[in-house]
Amino acid sequence: MARAVHAAMSRAWLIGAGPGDVELMTLKATRALAQADVVLVDDLVNPDVLQFARADAQVVYVGKRGGHPSTPQDGIVAQMLEHAQAGRSVARLKGGDPFVFGRGGEEQQALRAAGISVEVINGITAGIAAPAAIGIPVTHRDYAQGVVFVTGHGAGSGEPDWAALVATRMTLVIYMGMRRLNDITGALLAAGMSADTPCAAIESATRPEQRHALAQLGEFANAVSRAGLGSPAIVVIGGVASLALARDAVNTGAVGALDAQ
Repeated sequence: MARAVHAAMSRAWLIGAGPGDVELMTLKATRALAQADVVLVDDLVNPDVLQFARADAQVVYVGKRGGHPSTPQDGIVAQMLEHAQAGRSVARLKGGDPFVFGRGGEEQQALRAAGISVEVINGITAGIAAPAAIGIPVTHRDYAQGVVFVTGHGAGSGEPDWAALVATRMTLVIYMGMRRLNDITGALLAAGMSADTPCAAIESATRPEQRHALAQLGEFANAVSRAGLGSPAIVVIGGVASLALARDAVNTGAVGALDAQ
């Protein structure tokens, strides 16, 4: 009975911390963070955002990052439930947006099933912020009538239908695709995408260490490899990538160039 009462009194937030730059975090996110007793922080969150947390808040690091050791998802959910059922308010702080490849939907389900009130606070997702950081709009009337966000992490039965995606003629924004870039570009070429399609990869977007590489699809994987770019990074494939700012017009490192520039 006591546990049920605690759960009813508890509150949880799924907070998007944005792409990296602290100033891109929303006001609502900072206000919620200031109320939490416990903050569970993902690996890709800029630690500077913790300035908005209470000085006495318990901060728990539960990194979730492809290719690196991380806390199992069921373990994260268990910690959230444990704190909330003990009557503590819990903030789950995620990079980008909690509902865009952030597993926020799963966490929301678990919290609600336990009778815990949960609020989702959106963040700016890297799939929009990273391209914008180098001047790429993900949609443009002259280049693409839409954009598709897709994970490049899966393989085998989890592989996206690249042929279907090519057929949409929309901008492709790929999360978690750096380790499989050779496979992804090969699949796109095999599905009929032109080898001269403009592409961009943006690493550590909106942070001081941001870098990017530009190339056409046929040479893209090699260009990214030569540049030494790695995760976290966003990949943009489509005509809009030709609008990336010239190398001398950005304050961040750029490697490679589109032939069209």
